[in-house]
Amino acid sequence: MRIRTSAGTVLAGLLAGFVAWGGTSAAEEPRPNVVLLISDDQGWPDYGFMGHPHIQTPHLDRLAAEGLTFPRGYVPTSLCRPSLASIITGYYPHQHRLVGNDPPPPPDLVGRPMGEVRRDPRYLEIRNRFIQHIDRVPTLPRLLGELGYLSHQSGKWWEGHYSRGGFTHGMTHGDRTRGGRHGDDGLSIGRQGMEPIFDFIDDAVSQEKPFFVWYAPFLPHTPHNPPERLLNRYREVAPSLGVARYWAMCEWFDETCGELLEFLDERQLASDTIVLFVCDNGWNEPVDPSDRLSGGIGGPGAKRSPYDLGLRTPVMIRWPGQIEPRVDAETLVNSIDLAPTILAAVGQEPAPEMQGLNLLAPELLETREAVFGDVYEHDVQDLDDPLASLRYRWVVRGEYKLILPNPPRVPDGEVALFHVIEDPHEEHNLADDKPELVSELTRLIDEWLPVPGS
Repeated sequence: MRIRTSAGTVLAGLLAGFVAWGGTSAAEEPRPNVVLLISDDQGWPDYGFMGHPHIQTPHLDRLAAEGLTFPRGYVPTSLCRPSLASIITGYYPHQHRLVGNDPPPPPDLVGRPMGEVRRDPRYLEIRNRFIQHIDRVPTLPRLLGELGYLSHQSGKWWEGHYSRGGFTHGMTHGDRTRGGRHGDDGLSIGRQGMEPIFDFIDDAVSQEKPFFVWYAPFLPHTPHNPPERLLNRYREVAPSLGVARYWAMCEWFDETCGELLEFLDERQLASDTIVLFVCDNGWNEPVDPSDRLSGGIGGPGAKRSPYDLGLRTPVMIRWPGQIEPRVDAETLVNSIDLAPTILAAVGQEPAPEMQGLNLLAPELLETREAVFGDVYEHDVQDLDDPLASLRYRWVVRGEYKLILPNPPRVPDGEVALFHVIEDPHEEHNLADDKPELVSELTRLIDEWLPVPGS
């Protein structure tokens, strides 16, 4: 049976952790600033500190060296909108119900070009109803705002105007009649400079307010159009020009993170700021462009899939003077842990529905039996019933991962069991060889998220 942890236990765990680090409670010190760095469509091996032989990520490498790094991190789902919603709420997709990127169109618009569909007033009304799910769940900006934080949104943001998520400042207007869908004006961050974030931080400091920064740039996401100076670094070592472009995009993202980290140093804010890193979902750039899947989602087995190339991500937390730098190569973590971790660190109690753990309380992480997730259709099948779109449920416990297809959505899917330590690219299905383990992990999944008829 999975051990559930109450919000009060999470907060108590953090306070115990402060004693272990020689720190003081958040109530006795000014609350820290929070900066959340979110990569977009990047495979888990594609960082210098994760061992990639060619991709250069010196600024994220530095962050990994200066903070607490979990190489075995996961997001619950491998598609950006539901993944980002889980990061900002601490809820699983089936809890916040924003399980896909786009809601279903009216029946008579099915089969029409999506550009036409997305401009239809009836579709806009459906979209607005779908966005309302963000109104009924807690978000980090709302909860931090109760403590006096100012918050800034930039980059990817699907839920309408930035204020819809509780941000006090931001870049995304969310107006579909003006091209709003998944970030609009916010998608210029990083690719066209970092000034909006820098101006926000300076403003927050001038007001003597703690701040929260959501930096979710459209990087290394397609279009893969890196600066030539970076592309030239990889032309001769990559197996194809397409792969070279993707590798250069990863370095470009790293450069922008470096700019933000250096700005904190220049303003002497680093010691008062928690910096966290996660990726929204993975990526697999095919060597042969003909192997690219439809919809611009890269090669197979990554984005929108239940495999580690789509779900796994390093997770990092840097808090100078409070967290001892180290790599925790064994502990399994989930992006739903980020919200309760941040809230506990600033002295705010997480919502009871948050099932994540405080990553700064080792005694709590020791109670974790497994991490879970659920993968859905790209287009939502029912606005209010997340299970109508469910494709897969999965669990990782120890060295093994089990993937269970949902027959109504994946009728030909097979149960898959992988030893993800010895077989990190999940090439050898062990389900037939270990039926007892399959049954045991299936029971865990069913206890976590029951599905009718499973």
